[in-house]
Amino acid sequence: MLRSTLSCNHRCYLRQIHLKVYFSSTALTSNDKPPPKHNDKINYNPDISFSTTVDSKHLKYPMLSSHDLESHRKPPTRVRMLVRDFIEDSLYNPHYGYFSKRATIFTAPPHCGGVEGGFDFNKYRDSAEFEVDVAKRYREFGSGEEDGPGRQLWHTPTELFKPWYGQAIAQCLVSEYLLKYFPYEDFKVYELGAGNGTLALNILDFLKTHYPEVYDRTQYTIIEISQKLARAQRHRLHQQGHGQVVDVVNRSVFRWERKEHAPCYVVAAEVVDNFAHDVVRYDLKTLEAYQGVVAVDEVGEFVPFYTKISDPLIASYLALRRRLSLPVPLPRFLRSPFLRRLYASLPFAPNLSPPDYIPTRLLSLLKILRTHFPRHRLLLSDFSSLPDAVPGLNAPVVQTRVGTTMIPCGNIFVQQGWFDIMFPTDFTALREMYEFLLSQAGPDADEQDELSYARVSPLASSTSPLSLGAGFFSSHARRSPLDGVASASGLPVGERKSSVFSHAEYLETYADLGKTRLANGENPMVGFYENVKVLF
Repeated sequence: MLRSTLSCNHRCYLRQIHLKVYFSSTALTSNDKPPPKHNDKINYNPDISFSTTVDSKHLKYPMLSSHDLESHRKPPTRVRMLVRDFIEDSLYNPHYGYFSKRATIFTAPPHCGGVEGGFDFNKYRDSAEFEVDVAKRYREFGSGEEDGPGRQLWHTPTELFKPWYGQAIAQCLVSEYLLKYFPYEDFKVYELGAGNGTLALNILDFLKTHYPEVYDRTQYTIIEISQKLARAQRHRLHQQGHGQVVDVVNRSVFRWERKEHAPCYVVAAEVVDNFAHDVVRYDLKTLEAYQGVVAVDEVGEFVPFYTKISDPLIASYLALRRRLSLPVPLPRFLRSPFLRRLYASLPFAPNLSPPDYIPTRLLSLLKILRTHFPRHRLLLSDFSSLPDAVPGLNAPVVQTRVGTTMIPCGNIFVQQGWFDIMFPTDFTALREMYEFLLSQAGPDADEQDELSYARVSPLASSTSPLSLGAGFFSSHARRSPLDGVASASGLPVGERKSSVFSHAEYLETYADLGKTRLANGENPMVGFYENVKVLF
């Protein structure tokens, strides 16, 4: 049923048929045969025989970042990069990235009969009838001819339930603003990755109609990495009469340099699921962490391997995770020294633990919020779990649309630009990291100390010579209010000020649920997306 698909994954659509599809790093043709199997060249392989050394030619390739690859007009060869740089390049490269060139966001066609082109929910008898209509519109919208596997089409709650979903977010933000800051401060909103601009439009329309005195003090900034989407957002919002209050900045949030000293709200609605992650695996004998690297050879095939932790961002995340005593990223049977030795002694046993996908780019965002938006309030919604993920802990879904069918893949190393790579978010860990980082007044720990700390077994004691985090629950460890000003929540800066809500809890608090209620009383805006959570 479409309902079960929608409630699990906003980009996985109804599978009409089961296909056996082969994907490689090179372009597909209709007569392609399965590509030759390329095994991992070091540390982990399910085959009976494998090498623990990397071909020397791969180690001689230059080590590049996604930033270095932005000038490339086609996927590179003869290079090495961290896994997060491969993912970031695949999704966001301006010349061949998935979101830059391929992805199309579904929106309800204007002839749906609802308000502003949205669905008229009250006319549907039940969810089954609504799902049939959504499927029909989806097929119509995605029927365009495209090169490669097919038109890369996906949807979000903002588009599916417009304008009511956006109005719920607007009500949440404006309620907080009226309580804390009006009329002494302007209403400043920063939206990260605005897609078609629908959320911004719905929020601004709502304010203009219901809170005109707030609209007159609104400054709405969109931070958009895609040049194509930024251009479309700017045109649409100006056309709808919001040009005086909207500023669309075509820039990655990870390169944001302007400091916002005033109170503000940062909105990230289904954005962080496409933030690049790194891969870490642990040596089964020593439990030392190793970072994932991928080499791209001369014919464009991928050679993944693992090296000692050397990347500062990976080290920072691992050190922070241990300081906060977050769950150990190992299967339960590998946490026992006896069972681990027994497992490692088995014939043909791997010498590394399963992949652990760590949200290093999410950590970068939290540090940017702390530094450049010191008086912000964060509203972040995203998926807490996803079906059809590749093997590993916190592993992503890797998928592409073939015709009208969304096909999940079993590997993250696929042709750049043709596949959506999306991760679940651990909201418990996110909240702990977010609160901890905002409690820190000084700079991050010394890079060399973090590298040493990150290489220690995750099962070892969390005692550290570093003072960072030593007094987290002491009032002395929290930041003092800036010039006596409270945080966006009204609490002193550094105090715990965020909560995690289920999708239904959030909507039942802020949404006008009568607008999306079906004739039989069902409410798809509440019932769908059960795997979404909200941090606010």
